[in-house]
Amino acid sequence: MWQWVLIIGSSLILFLLSPLAKSTDDFFKATHRNKVPNVFMLTGSLVISWIFAKSITNAANLGLEFGIVGGVAYAGYYLSFAVAGILIYFMRKKGGFTSLHQFLTTRFGKNAMRIFSILIAIRLFNEVWSNTMVIGSYFGTVDSEAYYAAIIVFSLLTLAYSLKGGLSSSIFTDVIQMGLFSILLFVVLSNIYSVPGFTVSQTVNSGIWSFETGLNLLFAALIQSFSYPFHDPVLTDRAFLSSPRVTLKSFLWASVLGGACIILFSIVGVYAQAMGMQGQAAVEVGKAFGTVILLIINFIMITSAASTLDSTFSSFSKLVAVDLNWGESITLGRIAMGVLVILGTIPIFLDAKILSATTISGTMVIGLTPVFLFWKLPAPKISFYLSVGCGLLFGFLLLFDLIPKSWILTQGNYADLLWVNVWGIASCLIVYLIPSWIKLW
Repeated sequence: MWQWVLIIGSSLILFLLSPLAKSTDDFFKATHRNKVPNVFMLTGSLVISWIFAKSITNAANLGLEFGIVGGVAYAGYYLSFAVAGILIYFMRKKGGFTSLHQFLTTRFGKNAMRIFSILIAIRLFNEVWSNTMVIGSYFGTVDSEAYYAAIIVFSLLTLAYSLKGGLSSSIFTDVIQMGLFSILLFVVLSNIYSVPGFTVSQTVNSGIWSFETGLNLLFAALIQSFSYPFHDPVLTDRAFLSSPRVTLKSFLWASVLGGACIILFSIVGVYAQAMGMQGQAAVEVGKAFGTVILLIINFIMITSAASTLDSTFSSFSKLVAVDLNWGESITLGRIAMGVLVILGTIPIFLDAKILSATTISGTMVIGLTPVFLFWKLPAPKISFYLSVGCGLLFGFLLLFDLIPKSWILTQGNYADLLWVNVWGIASCLIVYLIPSWIKLW
């Protein structure tokens, strides 16, 4: 009962507090009373919108599997903020671009922009099911009535306040959700460290720094950080809301704070490892501490999932109405949100895996690395298609486990992920640059 009170009560409060979008700028650009987000609001929004329910679930489980090394490895993805912040800063200041879609259309043509839009639409589609299924797992076992009911209720309630204000609602509620997340995480960690025998020293020394026990994932995450952020409009949409200087500061702070939050939550898994627990780390630790802590962990999941979900809805509505230029109207944006809820919930009824939504989709877009890393370098249109196509090829090799064993030079979990990204990104860089070299010759 208390779980239902949390999920319904928090959503209704956010609905009442959310600003009503009165213009397309309010709905798609997060303006409020003609003001854009400041450093504090933008940083908080960036951090909490990327602390997905699935990401903190993965962080805890990696802490259980590898100790603190697992948490650090997963936090490697948060280098994405710094990479995107710096590159987009110069794209705006030196290139004068107002969106990634404008950049791609200008440099590589409309078809390149459309392919890019498909990639980010798939990303947003994945975000819906991979976060809501985490919420469902706290209400019942997979395939139970309570599991599906929680997913549907949570999705619809989050959709309600997203429809009200669009991106302005998302930014506003993100600040509240970031504050709640920080307080709740502090309470959980305080309880964990109150257990006799479990210390900070034990946490720091809980893992082994080797490829087999976490470093495969860490290096894969760092490599993917040069392409991963650009296929996530939840992140990149926020890079064009405020001034370039405010945006750069926010993204750099978000890189540090986001990574720190992930490492801190992975301590839940480190504790579970020390206590010999198995299964979903966050759920098992919550059960071990009793109803109150379980509810708090559940509320953390609700908070983080809601912040990501409302951002996903807002980004999809902007993609359809603004970026694809199908009609910049609030009505169309709201319709797009409704469509995404339906399409994004379908995989819940299929055999979907949470971590694979991040790791495999991250590999499939490594072809974007040279496109944005070398944004200032003149390149023919074919370079875009060669690089993106090469990245997709390596992504499918990983997805269908077709990687030759001779390519994998380390042992342990995520070795295939690391090396398919190493060889893949090297190939993408080469095929992107070859047309320019030929032209120069």
